[in-house]
Amino acid sequence: MTFIYHMADKEDWAAARHAGFYAGTANDKADGFIHFSTGETVVGSAAKHRAGQENLILLTVDSDALGDALKWEPARGGILFPHLYGLLDPALVLREEPLPLGPDGLHIFPAGIKE
Repeated sequence: MTFIYHMADKEDWAAARHAGFYAGTANDKADGFIHFSTGETVVGSAAKHRAGQENLILLTVDSDALGDALKWEPARGGILFPHLYGLLDPALVLREEPLPLGPDGLHIFPAGIKE
């Protein structure tokens, strides 16, 4: 089991749970897939792409549950990132945790998430 992570806006995620599917962020939709990160890359991704953004939650998913729709593709210096080509079923999300901002404008991650 490999945990992967996605940062979602709280309101968008609430609407997705109600609708029964999550299509991702505006950036995800533009790129054609939902961006996920590993435990080793999520903190850096948040700092690079989401610094200062409020109202985010961290979604945890078992990568195996996403089947063939999940592709591991190289980005940033050849590091493999998980990309979901399709909608995310909210029932597959194992944990939803708030990502509050610290005084430095960076997100405070739950215990157990490592960089």
